[in-house]
Amino acid sequence: MTEELGKIEKPEVKDFQEGRKLYFVPLVYCGKDSPIEYVDKYYKYWEQVEKQISDLEAKLGKITHIYHELVPADGEEGIKIIKALNEQSSQVMQSRLDKGAKLEALEENEIITELMDWSRCLSIGLQNEKAANLIYELYLEVSKKRNEQILKRIKDTLPANEIGVLFMMEGHQITFPSDIQLFYVAPPALDEMKRWLRDQQTQKEKLDKKE
Repeated sequence: MTEELGKIEKPEVKDFQEGRKLYFVPLVYCGKDSPIEYVDKYYKYWEQVEKQISDLEAKLGKITHIYHELVPADGEEGIKIIKALNEQSSQVMQSRLDKGAKLEALEENEIITELMDWSRCLSIGLQNEKAANLIYELYLEVSKKRNEQILKRIKDTLPANEIGVLFMMEGHQITFPSDIQLFYVAPPALDEMKRWLRDQQTQKEKLDKKE
């Protein structure tokens, strides 16, 4: 799991010379119908992500390996998938690819599609408690399998003393090994987005109570 201890504002170069390093970038999305207030914060967030990553690269060295959730392919196929998923993370990624970084296939297609299918089943709101509990157990099982597979993929493809960046939603429950130094990229706009979303949910709950 990504922990707050991994958040390093101003790392000292002398403290991080050796070992594998991984920048964790919380992946956020923006729908076509998102309110303008959210859209503004969304673009602000990605601008700040670019700056923080650039600052880290200036201190610790350039990124050599790129990992992105929901992407089971590398090369041009993987790039196309990311562009379709998230244009902003795609732009951050592309600037590193242009400097020689390599996009790695992070996911296993069979695992991620199974996880999506169980998630869809849960989202429709099942009436039978036994069925709902069974599907939830299957969802947790494949989610754990996915985390293990992702971790193995990173460990197998990130060489010693090189730097990777992982674009992934928070709440993944992955525990990274001690030989991978984890840097949590969390610009101020991330907290702004979270507060805005919480406020929207609070307002919705108040309206629902009045009805």
